[in-house]
Amino acid sequence: MTLLVEGRLEKRQSAMRSAEECRVFIRDHHVGYIDWATYEENRRMTRRNSVNWEGDESMAAIRAGQGLLVGLLRCGHCGRKLHVRYWGGRGTNARYLCKGDYDDGGQYCIGFGGGLVDRRVGQELLQVIAPLGVEASLRALEELSAGDASQRAALSSKLEQLEYEAKKAFEQYDMVDARNRLAASELERRWNEKLEEIEAVKQRLSSLDAKRYSLSLEEENRIRSMGDHFAEVWQSDHCPPTLKKMIYRTVIEEIIVRTDKDKKTLELVIHWKGGSHTQLAMERPRSATEAATPMEALEIIRRMAVRYGDDQIASVLNRLGYSTGKGKRWNQTRVHTARRNHSIAGQKRASPDPERVSLSEAARICGVSHHTIERLVEAGLLKREQVTPRAPWEIRRTDLDAKPIRNIIDRLLRTGKLILRGGCAEDQPALFTENGGDDNAGHHE
Repeated sequence: MTLLVEGRLEKRQSAMRSAEECRVFIRDHHVGYIDWATYEENRRMTRRNSVNWEGDESMAAIRAGQGLLVGLLRCGHCGRKLHVRYWGGRGTNARYLCKGDYDDGGQYCIGFGGGLVDRRVGQELLQVIAPLGVEASLRALEELSAGDASQRAALSSKLEQLEYEAKKAFEQYDMVDARNRLAASELERRWNEKLEEIEAVKQRLSSLDAKRYSLSLEEENRIRSMGDHFAEVWQSDHCPPTLKKMIYRTVIEEIIVRTDKDKKTLELVIHWKGGSHTQLAMERPRSATEAATPMEALEIIRRMAVRYGDDQIASVLNRLGYSTGKGKRWNQTRVHTARRNHSIAGQKRASPDPERVSLSEAARICGVSHHTIERLVEAGLLKREQVTPRAPWEIRRTDLDAKPIRNIIDRLLRTGKLILRGGCAEDQPALFTENGGDDNAGHHE
């Protein structure tokens, strides 16, 4: 539309109005190529096939994306159609979203991953149409066995007609006076044309007979088994998403989906073509952010992975009450996966650290019992460290080799008595003395 604004012509675009909204609208004023009802249906089809049409939320045309329920899902909270977004490394993971009032400064109404929902609805679909698989396979057998029967029948009928016309052309040619050369030449030409057409039809029939395909017994059994095991065919990699979408849209009118108050459960109502309904409830697929490993758990993995094994890390995470992003208990494989996903170096089994030893290893090195090492720690003579709560305790080798500790252990090994001085000088009185005979049993080598 061009307007004169302050002496200048300006072009302005506005939304296309429907015919009924125009100032002058006279239906059937002129004779059209198609009637008004056909025109309206064509307009609806155009809107359905458009991905950018905002005024009509009808089902869009089938495309090659992996989301199988595109155009079928409707939000049970606000009534809007859900749209699909693709994400992931190759952009093939479908995620269904209801925009809600996001465009007006609000937030999305519903959002969930499409893979699990597609499979869950697919299970219901299989229960409905699987019994029809045998019927479909039998119909396929009939069509394959019939081959080009319809085309062959049409050519046979045409051949009969041409033979009749050729016979009439010959009779006309045979009855003409030979002295009338022009008439005889024209009738002969027509007769020859009919004979050529007859020969062409016979060649086409012959080629159809040559291409006629006969199913073997093995092929018939395979087709029948496909009908009996329709679920396997549906889940096969050879069944393309576009075909699955066509089947979904053939049997499903739409699917109403809503979430519970905590947004942990999806409630779906499938409206089948024909008026039947099916209600489903399933755990809402969480997004990648929701299913990510907690940052606290990652920090523990990062600190412990320097020298601890994945199995030990998993044990510590479980004792601390942490779970994976998917709510499962930790094990060696899941710790390894978390390290790989977040580029954290580590190892399956613990690697020895020459600078630090465990309490048991310290007892073995000193030739005393584990209880003796614990008494030294309790007295404050020996310092123990822990990478994170619930992780194994460690003692530095340098602390273990310190002179006060060596003096106490040497006296214990000579006398069998554990005398703890708390780091005081040798000539100061001991804090307490105990008979360490039993404590030292079995450690003299």
